[in-house]
Amino acid sequence: MRLPWDAMRTASRGHMPRRPAPSRLARALLPTALLLATPPSLLAQTPPAAIAGPAADAPIRLQVVGGLDGVSQYTRLQEPFWTRRLPEVTGGRVTADIAPFDRSGIRGPEALRLLRLGVTLFGTALLPVVAAEEPELSSVDLPGIAPDMETLRRIVAAKRSWLENTLRDRHETELLGIYVYPAQVLFCNRPLSGMMDLRGRRVRTPSAAVSEWVAGLGAVPVLTTFAETVPSVRMGIVECAITGTLSGWQIGLNEVTTHVHAMALGWGVSIFGANRAAWAALPPAVREMLRSELSALEARIWDAADTETGLGLACNTGHPNCPAELMASSSGRRARGRMTLVPVTPEDDATRRRLVKDVIMPRWADRCGPGCAETWNAQVGTALGIAAPQER
Repeated sequence: MRLPWDAMRTASRGHMPRRPAPSRLARALLPTALLLATPPSLLAQTPPAAIAGPAADAPIRLQVVGGLDGVSQYTRLQEPFWTRRLPEVTGGRVTADIAPFDRSGIRGPEALRLLRLGVTLFGTALLPVVAAEEPELSSVDLPGIAPDMETLRRIVAAKRSWLENTLRDRHETELLGIYVYPAQVLFCNRPLSGMMDLRGRRVRTPSAAVSEWVAGLGAVPVLTTFAETVPSVRMGIVECAITGTLSGWQIGLNEVTTHVHAMALGWGVSIFGANRAAWAALPPAVREMLRSELSALEARIWDAADTETGLGLACNTGHPNCPAELMASSSGRRARGRMTLVPVTPEDDATRRRLVKDVIMPRWADRCGPGCAETWNAQVGTALGIAAPQER
């Protein structure tokens, strides 16, 4: 039998939405953000000599909100990029402080709003989560539409230009990167043989769209943050949880669950962007350098997510493919798991297709409103055979 990790290691609308009032967090932080955003002291007085010429000698220090704490994307890729790679390529003239998203006091649904307001100047937003305010954004990562990385790459490539324009025009945000986590899969604390065995079980979900998927199986969705995943299982609030294959292992989910299903339900697609005023305040040469370096970082993140999908399954199930260096990088406290791997059956794939057609796409199109289905179908839905129903 070919094991899953063996295979996985080898790949607008025209109207403006109503803008909600700032949250208490945003109102509290806004004076500080406005102070930071006052040019020319936003990020620098002049561009650094290493980038823009001999007269440029003032330093630039960026404040960055990264991805989720304690997982590979942040610890092995994002944090080293901002704290080591950036000073290296700029001769120390451009440096950055970075904090993980879930340790920054930011609620998931507010991440994009705070970028728009300038409360966050450079930050990360999980698209399925921020889509609570603008459902069209979740079209990049709806549950079940991309059962493999190749399909996800096609979707993101087809929608990238639309996403750039949407973020710029509606959210005052300059798109600098699209990131992805290892496949989001199902962990359960008692046996299951397939997706339909979830009926009646309480399942941790990361977004409203995934909650609809879970409800479509007859299970009970419980929407919680990533940080609450393991405590929710341990305290019996949920019996199962959906999160990334490697992310789940790195936070110890394998220690409180027994079975992991191999089907990719989503990919945790997120955007990394800059407040447009903050971006415009940077010297042109710095912007050019950042775009180039962040493009390379994005490519590494995608390649890592592809590889780590399989490694996550290996580490959770105790397969030798879980490398010793990865265990050492996980705070020195993670050992290979002993979970049972539940393979994707033809029945599971048929269930996925049915839920996408009958539940996910119709409900998303209804939430999203006029024009969404037409835009999706023209960009990618028709070509992939997952068209959204259009109004008649």
